[in-house]
Amino acid sequence: MNKLSVLGRKGEMTQIYDEQGRAVPATAVDVGDCVVVGLRTGKKHGYEALQLGMGRANPRRLKKPHAGICRKAGVEPVAILREVRIESSAEYRPGQKLGPEVFSVGDKVDVTGTTRGRGFSGGVRRWGWHGGPKTHGSMTHRRVGSAGAGTTPGRILPGRTMPGHYGVERVTIRRLRVVKVEPESGRVYVNGAIPGHSGSLVVVRKRA
Repeated sequence: MNKLSVLGRKGEMTQIYDEQGRAVPATAVDVGDCVVVGLRTGKKHGYEALQLGMGRANPRRLKKPHAGICRKAGVEPVAILREVRIESSAEYRPGQKLGPEVFSVGDKVDVTGTTRGRGFSGGVRRWGWHGGPKTHGSMTHRRVGSAGAGTTPGRILPGRTMPGHYGVERVTIRRLRVVKVEPESGRVYVNGAIPGHSGSLVVVRKRA
């Protein structure tokens, strides 16, 4: 069975009550305007994939190759183009809509997104360091402190956690459960949190 991926935008978090009356934390994902723009076949390209588009765009503001892809496929100019692997692209065609109807309640999905940017962060926030002494006159509560050994090896070994830029990383949250599907609003709700800020691009991939 094809493990289909759909482009979407992260919505707000909410809670949905299940059959037992328990509140289930859920995140809304808008997947209503995803369309197939192109196909990649094993015979022609050496691999199977779908080229997906999402969002309306002004054709005069698009790069010529981007606009040409949409024009060749016969679809409205899309703002975002992404390619996702699939086992077989034979059952899809350019212009086909992929929305919430491809999901069902109880499906397991993987959601890929870009985490929020937190700028230059210290080691306590970035890596969860324990920190230094809190009392007895200590003045280094959250500073780096000792970062390596002495004369031997005389350097900081690779992999040492240090302060630096935190966030803006591609992250996949696996095996989230679809708890609600709303075809009329173009939304699906997945159990738990997903990476990114509201409105950011995410890829929702069925596990089976």
